[in-house]
Amino acid sequence: MLAGIAAGRPTVGPIDVHVDITNGCNAACVTCWDHSPLLTTPRSADWKRRRMTLERFAALVDELAAMESVGSLVLSGMGDPLTHPDVYAMIALVKARGWRLTVLTNLVAADIDRLEDSGVDHLLVSVQGVSPESYAAFHPGWDEREFTRLCRYMRRLGRAGVQMRHVQVIDRDTAPELVEMVRFGRLFGAQRVNYKLASLYDGTEACSVTPEQVRWMADEGVPEARALAAQLGVHTNLDLFAEQVAAALANERATVPIAQVGCFMGYVYTRITVDGDVLFCCNTKVRVGSLRDASFSALWWGERWQALRDSVAQGRFFGGCEVCGKFEQNRKWSERVAR
Repeated sequence: MLAGIAAGRPTVGPIDVHVDITNGCNAACVTCWDHSPLLTTPRSADWKRRRMTLERFAALVDELAAMESVGSLVLSGMGDPLTHPDVYAMIALVKARGWRLTVLTNLVAADIDRLEDSGVDHLLVSVQGVSPESYAAFHPGWDEREFTRLCRYMRRLGRAGVQMRHVQVIDRDTAPELVEMVRFGRLFGAQRVNYKLASLYDGTEACSVTPEQVRWMADEGVPEARALAAQLGVHTNLDLFAEQVAAALANERATVPIAQVGCFMGYVYTRITVDGDVLFCCNTKVRVGSLRDASFSALWWGERWQALRDSVAQGRFFGGCEVCGKFEQNRKWSERVAR
């Protein structure tokens, strides 16, 4: 992998693959670009019904396995993967390959017996609030019943030894609970608590943190959360989150210094959508091509993907790179390359 990065052209296939299996979701998070009730231009009903068939997923797994590079796979979606009727069969196909499997989910739609027995290695749980009130505000249409179910499922999976990270997207309703999210993470066995300042557009800006909340987070919230995390032994990404808060305090759109770190996703990672679109990274606007037109291998080694690699290597980043969703991974690869 490092040899390919040094040469500016990969020598092996990707090691991490992110596959969206459904656009449908059981939630309507206020910050969501696809399902928020605040969206000025909502997604169509047809778009929300789309999902990858089990047969197409099985063929994709076979194709990725043939590249002999993949070591981990993420099951996700523009919605929640646990709403897919074949998700547990898909999990079994991934685990049969011996790959490490992560599922991104709000957990509420889980068949908890099957999920516990599925062999999933890691859950990235979209929590978004640590009280029934904030949880309901973030998830319109849900109340303390879904919150209680989430807590019950996390306790059970924690006892079963399933690794979980909590995702806490910070908006106006969840910001006051910034510190308490650490305690909640300890209570429910989070391997780590991941904080993320909400990225908002097309009407979802209405739930943005206020200037007063940004100042409080910078001056008090983040330092208090760090201190509590150290006291309780809870791992967090508060260092990165502090950078996001500082950028918000300075009224800057950019929340990560991607130009300083660089992008290595073109050598190690890809995302594939329900419709078979192959993406350069997690940014849905940076499209390489489609599995409807070419095999994954042909795309990976093709001119279009290489042109995108060359672009970021020369500092010509894409719209959205200033809020890179893979910044932590890019920073780790940057350190490896430097060493």
